[in-house]
This record gives sequence, C-alpha cells and structure tokens, in this order.
Amino acid sequence: MSEFLTTREVAQLLRVKERKVYDLAARGKIPCSRATGKLLFPREDIENWIIQTRSGPGPASTGKTARPAVLLGSHDPLLEWALRESGCGIATFFDGSLDGIDRYLNGEGIATAMHLFDAPGKSWNIQAAGAYLGAQNIALMEWAGRSRGLIISPHCDKPVTGIDDIRGLSVVSRQPGAGSQQLLNHLLDEAGISREDFNSYPAQRTETDAVMPLLQGKADVCLGLAAIAEQYKLAYVPLVQERFDIAVDRHFWFGQSWQTLLTFCRSNAFQDKAKEFGGYDVSQLGKIWFNAD
Repeated sequence: MSEFLTTREVAQLLRVKERKVYDLAARGKIPCSRATGKLLFPREDIENWIIQTRSGPGPASTGKTARPAVLLGSHDPLLEWALRESGCGIATFFDGSLDGIDRYLNGEGIATAMHLFDAPGKSWNIQAAGAYLGAQNIALMEWAGRSRGLIISPHCDKPVTGIDDIRGLSVVSRQPGAGSQQLLNHLLDEAGISREDFNSYPAQRTETDAVMPLLQGKADVCLGLAAIAEQYKLAYVPLVQERFDIAVDRHFWFGQSWQTLLTFCRSNAFQDKAKEFGGYDVSQLGKIWFNAD
C-alpha cells in the first residue's frame, strides 16, 4: 500500500469533489507534496490532519486522540477468521450489534459490526446506522449475506421444520443487544408465539457459543447461522437471508490496518474459506449502503 494518497483518494475520503481538494492544497490548508510535479498527500499526515481538525462527539470529546484499533459489535465466524489470517492487527470485542453501537459512540473502536433488520429480507442495518450513527463519521460497508435459521440439537426428539415447531422446546437465547435475539423476538411475535410457549435457555454471547448447549443435550434449538450448523454437522432449517454490515470510521478507511483486511478479502484464500464455511454470499463485500453526513 502506497504511503501517499492521490487527489481522487483524498476526495473520496473527505466526501468532497476533487476541486475542493485542489483548493485546500492551494491555500495550504491540507498536508501535501508537489515533489513529483503533481499533488500527493502523505497518508499518515492526512489521517492525523483529519483527527486534529474534527469536532463534535466521539473520541475527541473523551480526551482520546484516536480510536483504538478494535472492531466492535456482532460476532461473525468468517470475519473473526479473516481478521486473524490477514494479519491486519485489528483486535475485536464482539458482544452484540447494539452493544457495539454503544461502545462505538463511546470511542472504543474504529468500526462496529451489525445485523439489525429494518424489514426482514428487504433491508438491514440502514435505519439503525442512520438513527444511532448518523452524526458520526462512518460508512456502512457490507460484509456478507448470511443464511440464518434454526439449528437443531441431535438430542431433540421432536421434528422441527419451522418457527412454529419450537413450542415446548428449550430455545437458546442471546444477549438482549444481539441482532439474532432482536430477530428471534420479531419472528416469535410474527408467529404469535409467546415466551411461555417454550423454555428459554440462558443467553449465549457468540454464534459459536449458542450451539454448545445443543451439542451437550442441554437445549433443543437456537437461531443461528448455516455456517455454524455446517461446521458442527447439525440439522438446519433456513428462515432468513440477512445482511451483515460493518460501520467503519472514515478516518481509518484508508489506514493500513483496514486496507490490509480489505486486500486479504479479495484473495483466493478468503473466497475459498467463505465457500467452505457455507451459507455466505460475499459477492457484494465492500459495498457502501449508508454514508453519514
């Protein structure tokens, strides 16, 4: 990755027209170099300039000079694998979509992952991004489409073919801020199933944790990912094709860590892993669904 940005890249980063970048450079308002006869912008200087000139809520108001390189929010197995394998250096704190938004607003990370439905099967995350993060300097980037449905314990002795069949069973819950729990609540309400119609197993905090009680015979079913069902060879009933997005602070979009991750996601190794996991559609990875003002 080059240590310099072009005029076009700076314009994309700042969400302005290229002529505005030329004007800033001409007035000495932005770090740049003319050593080669054309404008070049030192990447590190530009990132520092953005941070130093920002105003409003966020890390600047908490006394921090920069957000820590931590990805917050919802857990995704493929994302967790890619962060590790890419060597991008981004740490994680996964504890649910809404928890990630709260922590992001508190300046605790550079990005937060979510899968919060606007209308199931039609739109995801855009309303939440606008409502909670619209005043932040974020871009909402698609990570993947994911198949989500009912994962069934091999110890369950009742046939399960849909959401109606969970009556009388033990259902693994997730923490209240998890996108999967929000979706489960919606599906239950839509089907007219009350919380008294099934036994709720204590909340599990990640997609992987949610299947452990199924394997141990402590619960019958959870609302989980096709990829997790495939990994543990468990029966699976698809219900929803959801979109998993990441809201990224635009200050860090062109930073080395994020660009390292994105570059890795274009590799054959990543594409092969997504196919191996199953239940993923990464054809639109990187698509921007929402840009905050």
